[in-house]
Amino acid sequence: MITGSMVALVTPMLDDGTIDWQGLANLLDWHIESGTDAIVAVGTTGESATLDVDEHCEVIRSVVARVAGRIPVIAGTGANSTTEAIELTVAASKAGADACLLVTPYYNKPTQEGLYLHFKAIAEAVDIPQILYNVPSRTACDLLPETVGRLAKIGNIIGIKEATGDVRRVSLIKELCDDNFELYTGEDANTVDFILAGGRGVISVTANVAPALMSQMCESALKGDADNAREINDKLSLLHQRLFSESNPIPVKWALHEMGLIPEGIRLPMTVLSEQFHQPVREALVTAGVLNP
Repeated sequence: MITGSMVALVTPMLDDGTIDWQGLANLLDWHIESGTDAIVAVGTTGESATLDVDEHCEVIRSVVARVAGRIPVIAGTGANSTTEAIELTVAASKAGADACLLVTPYYNKPTQEGLYLHFKAIAEAVDIPQILYNVPSRTACDLLPETVGRLAKIGNIIGIKEATGDVRRVSLIKELCDDNFELYTGEDANTVDFILAGGRGVISVTANVAPALMSQMCESALKGDADNAREINDKLSLLHQRLFSESNPIPVKWALHEMGLIPEGIRLPMTVLSEQFHQPVREALVTAGVLNP
C-alpha cells in the first residue's frame, strides 16, 4: 500500500518549545517537492513523548490538511496504555490519516500475549490500516516474529516497522505472514539490504535532511538496482551514523536548523545538540551534498 522513503518527520518548534506551525507546513511542502513517498507524523522523531494529547492530535490534523492527499500520511498513535492508543488512533482516523503507526508499549514490558491483545484491541476498535512498530532499544520489549505472524491475520494490521537492525527479521516475518503484509525498516543504515531482502521501504530519520537522496535510494533498491542504491547510500552513510550521535531527534533537529529549515527549538527533556557534535554532523551534511561547505 505504501512503499519507499517515508520520513519520520520532526515537529518544528520555536525557541520556547511551542510548535512552529508555519515551519511544519513549509517542511511538508519541501518533502513533497523532494520526492518523499509518505509522511509519518508524531512518531519518536516528532517528539510524541513530550507533546500532550491535544497537541498530538492537532499536529496530525495539520499534517493531513497541508498534505491534502498528495502523498500518504501515517500518524503515530502508539502508547503504553491501550486505552490511550485507541484514543489517539480514533483521532487520527477522524482527521483523515491514511494509516497509523503503533509502537510497542514502552516501560511496562508486556508479555507476547499482552502485546498481541494490545494491538488486537486497537485494530478491532478503529477501522484504519495499522502498522506495528518494534523498537526494543527504546521500549524494553521485543515484538517477536511469531507474534507478528498472529497479528498479521487481523485484516487492518497491514505491516510492521522493524527497528531491531536485524535484516534476518525480514525472512522470518515473511515466512509467517501473507505476501501483502508490508515490512519497513526503522534503521536508515540497513535500508538497502532490508529492501533487497524483501522489505518495502524505510521510515527514516535521514530523510528529514536528505529527502531526495533517500527517495532515489529506495526507488533503486525496490527496482532491484543494488549498485545504484548502494552508491547513493555511500553518500548518506555518515548521516545515518551521526544523526544518532545523541538521542534522536536531537541531532536531526540541529541539522535542520543548520540548513535554515527550522528554528532551534526542542522540548525538554531533549536538549539542543552538544557543541562537540556540531562539526561532525555538519561534515555529514556536506558529504551528502545537502549543505554547502
